[in-house]
Amino acid sequence: MSAPTIAADVAQGAAGDRRGAGCCSLSGQSKTGVISDPAVRGSLIWIPGGNFLMGSNSFYREERPVRPAHVDAFWIDVYPVTNADFRQFVDATEYVTYSERPPNPAMYPDADPDLLVPGSLVFRKPDCPVNLRNNLAWWEYRPGADWRHPQGPESSLHGRDDHPVVHVAYEDALAYAAWADKDLPTEAEWEFAARGGLEGKAYPWGDASNPDGRFMANTWQGHFPYENSADDGYEGTSPVDAFPANGYGLFDMVGNVWEWTSSPFLAAPHQHGAAPNQPQQSCCHSSAGDDRSVRRVVKGGSHLCAPNYCLRYRPSARQGETVDSSTCHIGFRCVVRKSPGN
Repeated sequence: MSAPTIAADVAQGAAGDRRGAGCCSLSGQSKTGVISDPAVRGSLIWIPGGNFLMGSNSFYREERPVRPAHVDAFWIDVYPVTNADFRQFVDATEYVTYSERPPNPAMYPDADPDLLVPGSLVFRKPDCPVNLRNNLAWWEYRPGADWRHPQGPESSLHGRDDHPVVHVAYEDALAYAAWADKDLPTEAEWEFAARGGLEGKAYPWGDASNPDGRFMANTWQGHFPYENSADDGYEGTSPVDAFPANGYGLFDMVGNVWEWTSSPFLAAPHQHGAAPNQPQQSCCHSSAGDDRSVRRVVKGGSHLCAPNYCLRYRPSARQGETVDSSTCHIGFRCVVRKSPGN
C-alpha cells in the first residue's frame, strides 16, 4: 500500500549544529537520568516505564491496531552502537560478523555459487525512475561489504567512528549485547523510549515531519530511490548525534538506521496474545540447524526512508527482518533491565 501523506512545512535546508540539543520540553514528564557506569559500557538513560498506547491506525497495516501496552523501567543507550563501539568489542573478542563469514551452501541451495562469498546487502542508487515493486532495482549483494567496509571492499570507516555500525545481523547484535552485559530491547521497550513521553504523535517530536522547516532526523529527501537531494545534510548515514534528541534525551530513535529488537515479527502484532513488554528469548544464534526464515522486528526507519515509498521513520513503524539479514541501513542499540540502585 502507498504511504499516507502528512502535511509539513517546506524544508529550508540542513540545520546547523544540533548536537546535544533536545527537541522538546515535556512538562510533567517522568524524570530520566544519564549515567556513565564503568560496569555498563557507554552512557545510558533511565526510562521510567509505564502504560502507553502502542502502534498506529494511521499508517501501515502492520502497525495496527493501537493497543494498550506496558513496559517496566529500564536503561537504554543514548545512541545507536557506533563503529567505534563495535570496534572495541571486536578488538576485545576477535569476533567475526555474519557478513564476514562465507555463507553455508546447504542453507542457500538455490543461490548463485558466485554469491556464496562473504558480503552483505548494499544500496545502489538507480540513475532513473524504477518500478517500486522491484527492490532488486536498488539492492545488491556486494562481496566484501561488511561493518568495516560499508560500501564494499574499497570503502572504509575513515571519518565514520561516530556513525552507527551497519552490516550487523541479529546474531551480531546479540553477541555485542552479551559482551557489554546488556540486552536488545523488546519492540515495546524500544517504541516507548522512542516516543519520548509523547502520546499518539506521528514522530518523536510531534505530528509535523519538519517542524518550522527543521530536519529532525536523517531521512531521504526527493524521489526514492533515484533522487536524493540530501537537504538534511546527509545522503548516507550520519553521526549519531547529528540531529536533536527526543524528550527522553535519546538520539537517532528514528531515521539514520533501522534498529534490531528482540521481538519476533508478527504481521498482526496483537495475534496470539503477545505480551509486548516481555523480553524474548534468543532462539537464533548461529548454528547449522538454525531456521534463517525467522524474523525479528526492526524499528525506526533509516536514511533510505522516503514519504513516496517508506514513511517509516516513526516510533510505531515496524518491519520484520530475517535473522541473517545484514545491510547498510540496519544497526542496533542496547538496554539494561536493572534498577538505578543496581
